[in-house]
Amino acid sequence: MRRKRTRLTPFAKRCEITAPLTKVATPYSTIPEDTLPSKSIKWMGCSVQAFGTANNEYGESQKPRLFSVSSVSSVGKTPCVDLSPYRTFLTELAQASGNFIRPYFANPDLKVETKEDDSPVTAADRGAEELLRSLINKKFPDHGIIGEEHGNENENAEFVWVLDPIDGTKSFITGVPLWGTLIALLHQGQPVLGCINQPILNQLMIGDGETTTLNGNRVQTRATSRIEDATLLTSDPLNIRKVLGDQADAYVSSARLVRTWGDCYGYLLVASGQADVMIDPLMCPWDIAALVPIIRGSGGVITDCKGGSPYPAESILSATTLELHAAVLSGLKV
Repeated sequence: MRRKRTRLTPFAKRCEITAPLTKVATPYSTIPEDTLPSKSIKWMGCSVQAFGTANNEYGESQKPRLFSVSSVSSVGKTPCVDLSPYRTFLTELAQASGNFIRPYFANPDLKVETKEDDSPVTAADRGAEELLRSLINKKFPDHGIIGEEHGNENENAEFVWVLDPIDGTKSFITGVPLWGTLIALLHQGQPVLGCINQPILNQLMIGDGETTTLNGNRVQTRATSRIEDATLLTSDPLNIRKVLGDQADAYVSSARLVRTWGDCYGYLLVASGQADVMIDPLMCPWDIAALVPIIRGSGGVITDCKGGSPYPAESILSATTLELHAAVLSGLKV
């Protein structure tokens, strides 16, 4: 039986394609530190128990990594999820999509089309997502899929993969390597695993909310706490002006360094300690899902631009520390 598939609509509608809303706790957990288990972390405002680490040939976790999650939405339910098989498969997906996309990059024969929302799309975008979907359907036929280019399949499933084959298509079509493939796994509507893959620079970042690795090596955010000391990134400065209006230039210029090393690559820089703040006022579900476990796993803070849950959301603010996040958030008028 063929799965029911929802097709994308113009921009005003297409960002509404997402997994069902899941009630979650506040991003800042109120669970006292001394009541958490010794191996627990704070994730989505939940007490999360994690077990076990080991490395495979890629330097990624191979030993079962189990999460027991208790949140506002799951009182009386404590599902345990072994992420190790999904993490291995995620690496396989990243490698397969990277091999597919790589020949299209900086190719003078690449044809660029314009979608209904005026964003560019290429055969690389569409073909990579088709490849990812086929691999997921073969490996996990009961899982759902949400993708930018080809809509939804079984999006109410317990496990749902969220795909953005080329996040940063404008950079891609102009030969700038500040783009990447975003792949995320949702469990019960929330991101538990995500990757940013940049196949031209051979960078694969994977996060699970507890740890984040870059090419198998653990990374973490730096300890910047003041915006005056921060490197602030955004994908499009025009979008910042839509949020801040006339005060945009004065506010953004208060940062030590401001650059448009944007799209998913900006979040890779924040998570790996190379930048401090990333702001994107206009986002869709496939832009966001993979970023949540990556930023959290590196020790950073990620919310929407109002300080609320980052998934599902329509904007993203990520920062290296709570103090810096609070300082940036106080200046945003969304």
